[in-house]
Amino acid sequence: MAQTTTFREPVVTEKRDLTPLYRVVLLDDDDHSYDYVIEMLQKIFVFTLQEAYQHAVEVDTRGRTGLIVCELAQAEFARDQVQNYGPDWRLDRSKGSMTAIVEPAGTEL
Repeated sequence: MAQTTTFREPVVTEKRDLTPLYRVVLLDDDDHSYDYVIEMLQKIFVFTLQEAYQHAVEVDTRGRTGLIVCELAQAEFARDQVQNYGPDWRLDRSKGSMTAIVEPAGTEL
């Protein structure tokens, strides 16, 4: 008598280790000019003039603007670049850099 062998397809489960993403957010203040914000964003993030201007308007009107979304190490580096950019030489009251924060990308702006 012949034996019957039952073949079962292997069950393949794919586990993805998704790296959490973070957003770098620039916060508004009254100690930096539009020119400063635009210049800084173009130098640090290589934004076009139009992109940098749009972020300058948004941070001025909404109080914050999301700049980039990336992994934590890159987000912290970008935040540090903003916070170490220095004062706005155009304004005497500007004593230091603007403030940027890092937050999970899933949160609302």
